[in-house]
Amino acid sequence: MAQQTITALYDRYEDASAAVSEIEGSGVPHDEVSLVSNNDGDRHTDRLGSGSADTREKAKDGTGAGATLGTVAGGAAGLLAGLGLIAIPGVGPVVAAGWLVATLTGAGIGAAAGGLTGALAGAGVSEGDAHAYGEGVRRGGTLVTIRLDPARAALAPTVTTILERHGAVDLDEKAGAWRAEGWTAPEPSTGLAGTAGERGRVRTYPTTTDL
Repeated sequence: MAQQTITALYDRYEDASAAVSEIEGSGVPHDEVSLVSNNDGDRHTDRLGSGSADTREKAKDGTGAGATLGTVAGGAAGLLAGLGLIAIPGVGPVVAAGWLVATLTGAGIGAAAGGLTGALAGAGVSEGDAHAYGEGVRRGGTLVTIRLDPARAALAPTVTTILERHGAVDLDEKAGAWRAEGWTAPEPSTGLAGTAGERGRVRTYPTTTDL
């Protein structure tokens, strides 16, 4: 059985963080969870787990992507305690933590070349959805991603229910509205996340990628 990547986008950081806390409480290890939230205007800077003033300034101006990797990878106190600043190409400044951020900064040389879209695609997310999630974060949203290995596959329904209950947005609806405003990106692929009539607010993608 393949590893699963489960994704959900939120308009409000508070809803996303509540979902993350409940998911960790359900038995999913914090190092299998990730949160990326737009930090334009320093709206979430006071939530950071740690970080120097210099690092904060670098993240603001886009020069410090990857500078806080040691912080944002997560910690024993839980995912949200390890929030750090990072600048993502094409998205801007974010507060983030978890495995997806480690994927973004894994090259260790400044900004991740593929940005958020590339990291999501590498985790098995379809191209169209990866672009839409990146745009959602760029426009002020918060993305939660969970990866489940085959041994924890039974937790997938619980994770999906939690993400839905905390108010995950309709990605297709959002993307349609953005396209009406002139946003261009690949159309969502239905192959990995169900048919058009079955695509939910929470998406699950199988992947054999070893992240």
